[in-house]
Amino acid sequence: MIHAVVFDVGECLVDETREYGTWADWLGVPRHTFHAMFGAVIAQGRDYRETFQDFRPGFDLYEEREKRAAAGQPETFGEEDLYSDVRPALRRLRDDGLWLGIAGNQTVRAGRILRELFADDVDLIGTSDDWGASKPDPEFFKRVADAVPFDAGEILYVGDRCDNDIRPAGEAGMHTALVHRGPWATIQWHSAQARELPTFRVESLAELPDLIGDFNG
Repeated sequence: MIHAVVFDVGECLVDETREYGTWADWLGVPRHTFHAMFGAVIAQGRDYRETFQDFRPGFDLYEEREKRAAAGQPETFGEEDLYSDVRPALRRLRDDGLWLGIAGNQTVRAGRILRELFADDVDLIGTSDDWGASKPDPEFFKRVADAVPFDAGEILYVGDRCDNDIRPAGEAGMHTALVHRGPWATIQWHSAQARELPTFRVESLAELPDLIGDFNG
């Protein structure tokens, strides 16, 4: 049975359109051009961070994050960037008695924002910076399993990427749900991995309560 649901952050809970637009602005690149290159990099199976390298060789993402913060333009997101199904889905899952968590590749700053947004909604908020391990490293999912008070086989990890979320979470013994939104899921949706690996494939987080209920039933 599934007793706990843990969510990825970017393009699962948070629509990153605005944030990646601000990165294009920071680089001095037209947003349309940046987004096109971003999609091409993902479609080629490359690390999304290589997008920045294509525009500015030697680009250090962590260093540039600090420069943005110092310039009064820090990376940020808020309530207005949450997908519309997030709050209702969390409420229903909580009402169904499920243990809830959020865990993704995020900075310490993003972790603080997540705690402000979801302090009363989930039992766990963990980030790669908190744990010193990033997806798809198995250590990240070990940290998730250690933080959840249920066995790995009773956890459902929800994400938008086969490579970073679904495959490694499954290898860690967890159930998985692939949500169809954002650039990764859109590009990967019809792949063999996307069809075969997830426990569930959903268009909206609103589908999860009924799917979990049926699974547990």
